[in-house]
Formats: sequence, C-alpha cells, structure tokens
Amino acid sequence: MERTQLPGLDRPVSRIGLGTWAIGGWMWGGTDEAESIRTIQAAIDRGIDLIDTAPVYGFGTAEALVGRALAEGGRREDVTLVTKVGLDWSQGPRPVRDSRPARLRTEIEDSLRRLRTDVIDVYMIHWPDPRTPFEETAATMQAFMDEGKIRTIAVSNYAPAQMDAFRKGGPLHVAEPPYNLFEREIEADVLPYCRKHGIGTLMYGSQCRGLLTGKMRADSTFADDDLRKVDPKFQEPRYGQYLAAVARLDRFAQDSFGKRVIHLAARWVLDQPGSAVALWGARRPDQLDAVDEVTGWSLGTDALAGSQCRGLLTGKMRADSTFAGDDLRKVDPKFQEPRYGQYLAAVARLDRFAQDSFGKRVIHLAARWVLDQPGSAVALWGARRPDQLDAVDEVTGWSLGTDALAEIDRILQDTIREPVGPEFMAPPAREAA
Repeated sequence: MERTQLPGLDRPVSRIGLGTWAIGGWMWGGTDEAESIRTIQAAIDRGIDLIDTAPVYGFGTAEALVGRALAEGGRREDVTLVTKVGLDWSQGPRPVRDSRPARLRTEIEDSLRRLRTDVIDVYMIHWPDPRTPFEETAATMQAFMDEGKIRTIAVSNYAPAQMDAFRKGGPLHVAEPPYNLFEREIEADVLPYCRKHGIGTLMYGSQCRGLLTGKMRADSTFADDDLRKVDPKFQEPRYGQYLAAVARLDRFAQDSFGKRVIHLAARWVLDQPGSAVALWGARRPDQLDAVDEVTGWSLGTDALAGSQCRGLLTGKMRADSTFAGDDLRKVDPKFQEPRYGQYLAAVARLDRFAQDSFGKRVIHLAARWVLDQPGSAVALWGARRPDQLDAVDEVTGWSLGTDALAEIDRILQDTIREPVGPEFMAPPAREAA
C-alpha cells in the first residue's frame, strides 16, 4: 500500500482511504450492519488505515458502525479517523448546513461517543455554511484542537475564496473535494490552491458513485432512495454516453496496463499533482478486492518530447560550451546570452536540489519531471552513443512529490527571467501560390 503524509499528523496514511457514505445506507438503498463491520475490518487488514465517515451518513449509522468495528477489533490505534461536522438533519429529512459554534459543540460530542474515541484525527466542516462567518467556524475548530478533541482541521466542498476566509480564523490542514475522471472542476482552482498553501487533499467520489467500477449496465436499477436516481449522470442520454466512455477506458486500461477501469480510475486520481488520498467506497468486503491492483504503478497518456531540452538538462553544458556547424543550438534562443546564463544557473540549482533531495542528478530529475506530469506517458530520450543511455536506469522506479514539483517551479521562476519555448524550430508556412 502506498502511503503519504497529511499535514498536522504524526504518521503517514494509506493513499487509498475507506469511504463510508454507502455504509451509512442513507441515499444508498439501506445497509447491512454485520457486512459493514466486516468491510471496515477487511479494509484495515488490506492496509487501508484511513477511514472517512460523517454523522450525516445514515444519520449517525456510519459513525456508529465504524466505532463498533474499531472497538471489536481493538483497531482504533491502527487507523487515522476522519469525520465531519456542520450538517443538521433534526428539522426534517433534508439536512441543512449549520456551522454555528453551538451546533459544532453538540456534534463533536456525539461523534466522539459514536466513534468510541477520545480524539478525532481529521475533523472536517462538511459543507460551507454561508450564514456563519468562516473565521468564526475556524476559531471553533481551533478551540477543539486546543482542547485535545481533534488533531487537525479540514474542510470539504469549499472554494478557494472560502478557504481563504476560513484560514483567517485558524489553521487549515486538509481539504476534501470531489474528484474523478468525470468530475474535474477542481483542477482549475481548488487543487492549485491546496498545492500553493500546503493543504493536504482527500478526494471523494473517485469511482463516481460506481460509474467507474465498470459494473454498471444500461439496465442497472437503483433503490428509491439511491442518490443515483437523481444524479444527471445516470439519466439518459448522458448515462449511455458515460457507459460508452467507461467501456473505452476499460479497453484502454486492459491494453495499456493489464488493468481494468476501476483500477485506472483510482490510479488516475492518485497520479494528479496535489492529490494525496483517493477515497474508496465499499460496503461489502469483496468490493475491496480491486484495491490491490491500484497501487505500485503509475499512469500517463500522451508523450512529451525533448525531456533533456537539447542537452541543457543533462548537467553537462558550460558557459563556454560551443556548438559546431548546423547544430540547432546555435540558433536556439536558450543558448544565447543573457538567457543561456539564466538557464545554466537554473540547471545548477536543479542539480543541487536533485542530489540533496533524491540522490540523483539533474538529468534524472528532468526526465522524471516529464514522466510525473498528468497526461505524460513517454519521455523521449535523445542519444547517439551507447554511454548516453547510462543515466536512464536512474530515471525510473521513483517519483517526484508535490513539494518537489513546487520547489522546481520556484527554482525556475527565480532564475529564468525570460523563458522561451521551442517556437524557433517551427518550419515556416509555404508561400502563397
């Protein structure tokens, strides 16, 4: 099981977390309590040690089942426990957002009791409450942390502006947005914001409510209270379109990786920059079987060429390097002053960073950076002598994390004041006849 470190926690967590919304039964066609407890315990046995739940999942049912499962197995200390706060269902069947201090105080005591624990590892505002100042909500969460009731503070379904306001009242360690192959809105704002501010991420909905498991069919039916009865993705004509996409993704996963679409979908979430944990919903032990095929490999699609930037990123270029005859670098703006000096300075800093952080050199870092970009499947490696392939062995078998990617960006921004692309290589259009 792959592991990652969430801000504010002392120990790393599994990159697959168990999501328990379906276990709660509400909006998922009911629940089987004994089966649910077996599922939670089976997840821990598989190495999944982050469990995500909420009071509103079955109106206390999911939390209570998690608490029972951990107590019966003596497993509380084996897991990182995530639960939520800020929804009130006492006034009717439809929960409403309520993050007032008094409501939060009531909920935390109820959650601690149902979960049979003294402390919650990650405590999360479930939905932003526009009627309660975000700073006030954050201050209440900070008080819980000061009292030892929670270890870290989190929010779910917040936009960047709302997180900005929240952070004025207290720390923010983790965010939990929806994210999957079919729902990618957070790429434009939430993900970049979390990367910039060092906020860990738990991604819910990685299987898109079962759509990306590959098990849905055109004639699949759902119980009356099942969320998918009102989800537009599960209504025609969209449903047929999504099923067709899933079928193509499944063929691609098999042909390219020997996997199935359920593995591809979760791996895709994990391989996005800034994505720490993908939540995996299950309410039967057999629904965890596919987890083992998600970790230990990585994805990519289109190739990115020129990973060594015409030798510049090999670390072998010097200020007095010369190029012969028709060498392309004689006309490449990167190899002309003042840019050349800037690029050499960047290479020197990247080389030091590669050595200090990974025990590698800049040539390895450069190719690894290409491979670790979303949508990058193949990095082309230019060579015309056998010894120029020696460094290839040091490129694979590791990856750059979010912090490293951010540091690389900072180095480039600090050193290269006039970046230039490969436009100079483009052949001209033919002259008009």
